[in-house]
Amino acid sequence: MSQNHSTLKDLGNCPAPEEYPRYEPGEPVALFVPCYIDQFYPEIAEATARLLARLGVPVKFPPSQTCCGQPAFNSGYWEEARRVARQFARVFAPFRWIVCPSGSCAAMCRVFYRFLDPEGPLAEVGSRVFELCEFLVHVMGIQDLGIRWATSATLHVGCHTRRELKAADPPRILLEHVEGLKLCPLPDAEECCGFGGTFSVKMPGISVAMGRAKVENIVSTGAKWLITTDISCLMHLGGILRRHPQGSAMRVAHIAQLLAGTLDGQEN
Repeated sequence: MSQNHSTLKDLGNCPAPEEYPRYEPGEPVALFVPCYIDQFYPEIAEATARLLARLGVPVKFPPSQTCCGQPAFNSGYWEEARRVARQFARVFAPFRWIVCPSGSCAAMCRVFYRFLDPEGPLAEVGSRVFELCEFLVHVMGIQDLGIRWATSATLHVGCHTRRELKAADPPRILLEHVEGLKLCPLPDAEECCGFGGTFSVKMPGISVAMGRAKVENIVSTGAKWLITTDISCLMHLGGILRRHPQGSAMRVAHIAQLLAGTLDGQEN
């Protein structure tokens, strides 16, 4: 790896804000699009690319990218996950900055690749992967994107962003700087939504019960919108909200859509 590549490997995977490497204007950023977004919500990838481009960031999309390997890894199939991760490392090796609109997938790369390949290229390439809000706030030093949105919203930060990346603050900071937005505190914000990837398939009853408990807290805020940093959480909670007597009117969105100014009623 050339010396101009940033890395969090020597700093630990969850550095303090002041320890993050700094983005220099004009440096290209590789966009890593997770499977859920690619297959079900491509508009979130488009919003992420639009947002970065608006900030003057040259965006590159490596077309041969695939899954990060998280489903296999979480299911205990580490050798299968390792093969997928090696493809990821080959594709993204040339890039200093890799940005992902998913804390879950970013954490897989930056935190868990070192378990698959402690001293090899997987851990090193994974150390360059950043969740979108984390990249904006801690790497680019941006807090106010000049957005106006006169509505109310509550924020759900997924477990991987909160616990593995230790990056729950950046999305909150960005929303607090949206003019006109009433940010409604979410009770028991640290509780899991219950999705958990393959957990929701293996333990559907527990997954739904956890999701329903989370939705009760979301509905209690009285917010019109639920904003989250992970599409998997959004898909899980959105489905439960649609079946909730008081939650069916609540709308859900990924934070990239809000920051890019693509939601109804936004001004930027």
